[in-house]
Amino acid sequence: MFRRRRREESPAAKAAVDEIPQVPARESGPWDADEPYPERERVDLGGMRLPVGPGFEVQLNLAGDQIVGAVVLFNESALQVHAFAAPKRSGIWDEVRAELAEGVKSAGGTAEEREGAFGVELAARIPAEGVEQPVRYIGVDGPRWFLRAVISGRAAQDTEVAATLEDVVRDIVVVRGDEPMAPKEAIELRLPPEARQAVEQQAAGGKRPDLDPFDRGPEIAEIR
Repeated sequence: MFRRRRREESPAAKAAVDEIPQVPARESGPWDADEPYPERERVDLGGMRLPVGPGFEVQLNLAGDQIVGAVVLFNESALQVHAFAAPKRSGIWDEVRAELAEGVKSAGGTAEEREGAFGVELAARIPAEGVEQPVRYIGVDGPRWFLRAVISGRAAQDTEVAATLEDVVRDIVVVRGDEPMAPKEAIELRLPPEARQAVEQQAAGGKRPDLDPFDRGPEIAEIR
């Protein structure tokens, strides 16, 4: 019995196949850096690639000298995002959500679970300057990472403004890396290349770095 030999694929055909863009397996993120994801303008913060858009101001959360999170300010609202390491075979959002609820109640606020754009989230009201401020806590379990997002300000109650910040969460890319990390350990972020260059130039000239290095695009500022 004879079998037809499989025709060898030409180098040109193979190259053409390799150039075909990969299609995301899911409709939306947050995305893992090792999976296909849509291209769009993002700020490269090392452990996180953060989408940016018109009217956004980006600030960085620092713990000592380590950048551990980012804040997007938009339309009288704030979106705070942090990425953490998580176990390989289980998520931690249920545990983190319970801890957040307990912390809010201990501070004199209220918290209740509800279904949101990313599954179960925590809707809280936190005492601040004599009034209760509404806050939304969102959690997403990824492969060996966990993303926590906190929405406050106008977007905590205005669904139209909230939709813009929810889209930011959907397009975040988390870069977990291969190094061993303890669960809930913050994935360290870093300044984007253009910002690092500006800070180094300012330091070399004896100026205090202002972390506002962009001539265009989002403003990068430092908050502690």
